[in-house]
Amino acid sequence: MVISYFRSFELPVKIVRPFNTYGPRQSARAIIPTVVSQMLSGKKEIELGSLTPTRDLTYVLDTCKGFLDIYNSEYFFGEVINIGMNKEISIGSLVKTIGSLMGDDFLIKSSNERIRPNNSEVDRLICDNSKLLNQTSWSPEFTLEQGINEVIDWMKLKDNMHMFKSQIYNV
Repeated sequence: MVISYFRSFELPVKIVRPFNTYGPRQSARAIIPTVVSQMLSGKKEIELGSLTPTRDLTYVLDTCKGFLDIYNSEYFFGEVINIGMNKEISIGSLVKTIGSLMGDDFLIKSSNERIRPNNSEVDRLICDNSKLLNQTSWSPEFTLEQGINEVIDWMKLKDNMHMFKSQIYNV
């Protein structure tokens, strides 16, 4: 619809498509706060769904910078621009990375309740960020490990962990 208005009425629009943004204050439905909250609550068996899907994860401040760079660019009118890292990581590898950063030993338990129904899981998400890299000054400032550490530090704060109920599965 937006592209139609751009083509028909020359409405100056840009379409931004961010890939898997994460960071402090993220919903408990997302994978990173789900895993961190379970580990912070002392669980030694982390409950997850499928471990094989991959995601392209971008720290929230890098996503925000991408939006600003796209907004300020003289390019991209009537186009779709992706914001992402152009890197993918499997859910299983992501959980191991989080555990390594937290220094915790744990087992991963795949729970049927957490496995998405057939045909609803996206097996692979990876961003082609070439337009953004080639036509703006955007470049990510946070590695995955740095971003996850920001999430862990925020969730460890006394007033924040109560927002996450590690004993329930948030859908």
